[in-house]
Amino acid sequence: MKTLFIFGTRPEAIKLTPLVKEIQKNNDDFENRVCVTAQHRGMLDQVLDFFQIKPDYDLDIMKQGQSLIDVTVNSLKGLQKVLDDYSPDLLFVQGDTTTVLTGALAGFYYRIKVAHIEAGLRSGNIYSPFPEEVNRILASHLSEYHFAPTERAKKNLSNEGINKNVWVVGNTVIDALFMGLEIIKKHDKGLYVNHFDFIDFSNRIILVTGHRRESFGKPFEEICYSLKEIAETNNNVEIVYPVHLNPNVREPVNRILSGIEKIHLIEPLDYPHLIWLMNKSYFVLTDSGGIQEEAPSLGKPVLVMRDVTERIEGIDAGTALLVGTEKQKIVNESLKLLNNKKAYDSMAKAINPYGDGTSSKKIVQIINKTQHLLH
Repeated sequence: MKTLFIFGTRPEAIKLTPLVKEIQKNNDDFENRVCVTAQHRGMLDQVLDFFQIKPDYDLDIMKQGQSLIDVTVNSLKGLQKVLDDYSPDLLFVQGDTTTVLTGALAGFYYRIKVAHIEAGLRSGNIYSPFPEEVNRILASHLSEYHFAPTERAKKNLSNEGINKNVWVVGNTVIDALFMGLEIIKKHDKGLYVNHFDFIDFSNRIILVTGHRRESFGKPFEEICYSLKEIAETNNNVEIVYPVHLNPNVREPVNRILSGIEKIHLIEPLDYPHLIWLMNKSYFVLTDSGGIQEEAPSLGKPVLVMRDVTERIEGIDAGTALLVGTEKQKIVNESLKLLNNKKAYDSMAKAINPYGDGTSSKKIVQIINKTQHLLH
């Protein structure tokens, strides 16, 4: 069977790598190729290097100041050449980026079956996250195979009339996390300790990530003022914030948080340093989807700085809490984790609903059993 993986951003690369590796293990059954759009260039390349994935096709579409329309048009044009060169039986996309939408659409145009990994996530608001909510809805309706991470995701698909070829397999991000930590164990520990030599690890570390478009403006300022208050009112806490490159993030973060003792504003971290630091953290403040799934596997509570999340399973399981972007709510819930051991343990010890690290094996087994559906 001829397969093709299409991805363009760091999160997609992280979540598809375990599946690429699993397909490669079964090379008697699969001829496989990898295509990257490079919607995000530098951060994507870090993951490819770490996991030793060499793309067969690189569309290299990233341009300074590119719009969503630029990404969409350039991806489709590039994918046309790839699909003219290589005619897969099955095309894999993952998640909800513009690359996912264009990959699924190109597959549809060429009458190639599409497998959607992490299918069925829904926030219920087409503008939050933007444009991801619409990307994943459209991708679902263009796909033939739907690999849902949870029962809730499967139900979301059913609510849209998608009931055929839907499987609940967990999330491949957990596979990647365990794979990444195993690789890190083989590295010199000093590579990581020295990288973070500005942190006193006898303190409790709060890892922060934030970049959502819907939070640009006043919500981001509220987030920053909450971090300022947490740092200034707690002695044994250090906040580490790898700041996203988007100017809409950098401007308020640097204006409000620069120079504050115990707040470390650093450049974005590559994947291995991020998961190493996450493993050393006390809890995580984030608006990132992947971290909501990864941190609970490490026993780290997650406070989600969004008003809605498509990852309700973590909220229901108690591994994560939705705190929005209002300053006082973020401060109050952070202080509860810092000062209330019972509240902390109830989140840290909750069972991660997103899987056990075997999602990629399950997906390959399902594809092998259902090959007849492709013809």
